[in-house]
Amino acid sequence: MSPDGAGIDLIVFGPHPDDLEIGLGGTIARHTANGLRVGLCDLTAGEMGSNGTVEQRLAEAEAARRVLAAEWRENLRWPDREIGKHPEHIREAVAFLRRHRPRAVAVPYWVDRHPDHVAASAVLTEAVFNSGLRRWGDGDSWRPEWICYYFINDSDRPPSFVVDVSEFYEVKRRALDCHVTQFQRPSAAGQAATRLNTPLFRQLIESRDAQFGALAGLTWAEGLVVREPIVRPTLFKGGA
Repeated sequence: MSPDGAGIDLIVFGPHPDDLEIGLGGTIARHTANGLRVGLCDLTAGEMGSNGTVEQRLAEAEAARRVLAAEWRENLRWPDREIGKHPEHIREAVAFLRRHRPRAVAVPYWVDRHPDHVAASAVLTEAVFNSGLRRWGDGDSWRPEWICYYFINDSDRPPSFVVDVSEFYEVKRRALDCHVTQFQRPSAAGQAATRLNTPLFRQLIESRDAQFGALAGLTWAEGLVVREPIVRPTLFKGGA
């Protein structure tokens, strides 16, 4: 929990260090700039990735946290490529939610080319549900107001809504740049060429965010999906 005993406004979960920046870096920056308290949680240290040591990846994640101005960033250190394969994962996620008491939670979208992203979505969805059950596990129950799903690789459906991140897109770029081991072109011996460290991957991220923006009449936007209807007070676009 935050030092003053109050819950945090938003927790954004990522399966590996760099995932939450890919999908939601601009939105995180917008929330923190607006004075909201944001916590970040990586499920694994990405130790099965082709490049970078665990120590390097944790340091890069912390550097990105500072760029995004989040209050804290924790790593649950679940084994990479084993998300959801251990019964204690859901229990640990529930305990994490109950400790920090977020108003809203953002997790990966449930369709993605990477099995870890799909597994993370399923585990975290179940953990959010269980966290709200008074008789499930230890500790006081806590139910966030909302669970939102963000895209990492695949966006096979239109978003339920988008967040205008035009003003914060350079912050997102700087946060992504912190993950040098993942996105920098391979130059040293022992570095592997991957899908992530070619210019085309950054182009893929930015083309998606540009498309979501253009569809909404914005320069840059990040898309999110929710499972329930979004309530509006009127049929007017501004809501009044």
